[in-house]
Amino acid sequence: MKPYITGIHHITAIAGDAQKNIDFYTGVLGLRLVKKTINFDAPDVYHFYFGDELGRPGTVFTTFPFQGARRGTKGTGELTYTSFSIGKDSLEFWIGRLKRHAVAVSDILTRFGEKLIRFEDHDGMGIELVSNNQDDRPGWTYGQIPAQHAIKGFYGATLNLRAKELTEQLLTRHMDYKFIGQEGDRYRFGTEGMPGDIVDILIDKSGNRGMQSAGTVHHIAFRTANTQSQLAIQEILMQNGYQVTEVKDRNYFKSIYFREPGGVLFEIATDEPGFAIDEEEAHLGELLKLPEWAEPSRKRIEAGLVPVTLNPGKYE
Repeated sequence: MKPYITGIHHITAIAGDAQKNIDFYTGVLGLRLVKKTINFDAPDVYHFYFGDELGRPGTVFTTFPFQGARRGTKGTGELTYTSFSIGKDSLEFWIGRLKRHAVAVSDILTRFGEKLIRFEDHDGMGIELVSNNQDDRPGWTYGQIPAQHAIKGFYGATLNLRAKELTEQLLTRHMDYKFIGQEGDRYRFGTEGMPGDIVDILIDKSGNRGMQSAGTVHHIAFRTANTQSQLAIQEILMQNGYQVTEVKDRNYFKSIYFREPGGVLFEIATDEPGFAIDEEEAHLGELLKLPEWAEPSRKRIEAGLVPVTLNPGKYE
């Protein structure tokens, strides 16, 4: 039987200034803005989706930019570092590029035999770039980043937890994940153990709980093929005592949500239908797209949002 869960679908974070958010992820990191819409649960706030050319599942980092939000803090019960995948010969390029744009970068680190760097965006969001030769996804570039160095999509994510046993049971018994290995207090899981499906649990038994605000992750979404597989995994989770929401229509995918035992908000999102249902592929992310129920309030919504522009070329 095919697995219901096939890796990471998207990761969603809370941000502060909307324009700085677009500038960093499209300009500095070179991701494509594939959709500009609103937070369906808070329509006075943008929802930006950054990814590869089409916003394929496994490449999409999304943000809710709350203007003026204070900075959150990393801690237990949170996804503290989002890892992106780059080519095996791209680390030096990225170290130079980030320093050129005044982003403080760690020394080169090694984890499970692969080299990576770690840094934060302007809000304090934890980001890693993992150099590897396992990822054949082409990535995206607006032109300011050479194609061979473009970010390919997610590599994985780190969950900072006080204990792993119950979360490990969830991943391995009910979500098609397998244990891959251990380095110190870090435990690695994957569906296939490839870039785009890696989840690390980092144990911090005495750590303080994180405070969610700008610069912290709101939730991680896992991929499932369609509504049929989503309903199947929803039933499995409910039968095993997890408090799962009803299916929510997010226009570009359908979603269910629940909290894993360590406190991180999990989502299961469908691969279908994708981001091209309301914009041509060549023009993704150019207009403010609203769900049908919000269209009657478009003037009011637009008046309340801070205008933003897309200009990745200024970050050559």
